Amino acid sequence: MKVPEKPRAVRDIMEKNSEEIFMLLNDKSICNFIIKCNQDYIHWDKLRYKEIPNNINPEYIWALIKIFRSQQFKPIKFNDWIFKYLLLTDAQRKLHLMDKGAAGHLETSLESINTEGRSRYIVSSLMEEAIASSQLEGAATTRKIAKEILRRKRKPRNYSEQMIVNGYETIQKITKMKDRTITPEIILKMHKNITKDTLEDKKDEGSFRDNNEIVVGDPMEYGKTYYSPPDYKEINGLVEEFCLFASNDDGEFIHPVIKGIILHFLIGYIHPFNDGNGRTARTIFYWYMLSRGYWLFEYMSVSRIILRSKKKYGLAYLYTETDENDLTYFINYNLNAVEEALYDMEAYINKKQKEYSEALNLNKDIKEINLRQAEILKEFMRNPEKNFVIKEIMTTYNIAYDSARNDLLHLTELGYLEKIKIKNKFIFELSKHPSFTNYIMK
Repeated sequence: MKVPEKPRAVRDIMEKNSEEIFMLLNDKSICNFIIKCNQDYIHWDKLRYKEIPNNINPEYIWALIKIFRSQQFKPIKFNDWIFKYLLLTDAQRKLHLMDKGAAGHLETSLESINTEGRSRYIVSSLMEEAIASSQLEGAATTRKIAKEILRRKRKPRNYSEQMIVNGYETIQKITKMKDRTITPEIILKMHKNITKDTLEDKKDEGSFRDNNEIVVGDPMEYGKTYYSPPDYKEINGLVEEFCLFASNDDGEFIHPVIKGIILHFLIGYIHPFNDGNGRTARTIFYWYMLSRGYWLFEYMSVSRIILRSKKKYGLAYLYTETDENDLTYFINYNLNAVEEALYDMEAYINKKQKEYSEALNLNKDIKEINLRQAEILKEFMRNPEKNFVIKEIMTTYNIAYDSARNDLLHLTELGYLEKIKIKNKFIFELSKHPSFTNYIMK
């Protein structure tokens, strides 16, 4: 990924050309071009390659763009840094969607499904979030294999699998911390959970960095540096201030989703750890959203969307850092990711509603089984070549081991499943009995 070119300061551009630049405002085509650039919130690195009406110097256009933006900026002072952002119309629409429209619509959809079903959706989304967040940091395994590891509670065999298991266990703990106030100790504990047995030096787990050897760079290009974090001696003070900023809801109002995104950015900016900063940042964002009552985030995976657009995620950081700490780039990217995650979740819930209806019909046909057992049987029917273990059913359906075992044994006794012993473990698969095969084919 190419480091974006840092724009020249507006005062330097305006110094000898201010009259000529302001005269451009009399040109309607130029004004429309500037409005479009601000709607798209274009960075200088893209503007300089754009075709500009009348072949106007792009630096002149940039100066006007920045002047218009500066009139709407909201400043945020953090330590010795001044950050700023502005909320465009589209950003406000997305925030409204999360505050009202999506929440109400999806709540209605979820009400049509039993409590057990909703609980399973949460388990599945937590898995998706843990897997994607780990893959963003280099976990080399497929989503399918990763889900099987988590569902079967299999012991990790390598670094990538350990990352995913750590992420899942950590995010499960986060869902139980909604009412906690974040502190440096909690951040260290989060980091220790996320990085367990995945760092070169064990003592780095749950510890702030104690050196300045770390830089943010391109792992594919040796020596290519994007950003140099603050001195390690400042980290304790910066993290203390971070926690105060996260917990303080007094003063000028910042929309909770915007504030959560800013917290996400700040962890990356401070870079308090030798490794695991990205996973920690996304975990803190997730915690903050739940702590502020945004229950929707428990049902969706934002990291999965970020994984689809990893390059844009990196550029969102770099655009902010190269354009005078303008957080709008990072905020806009993350709001887009959240909106896409909402639509993904809606599609997923619609799919699960259909599956739930199928299970209800099966439950009516087979009187000897309860609704959950009907859902388990439908899962076997959707994956006729796959075998399942008790732990997988336990995790997938968020039930106790004995409940999962009894459900599988009951379905086996009725002839719908077959139980096979391999070494010291029982596996279950769909029955190959002709009468049941004929039933499935109906």
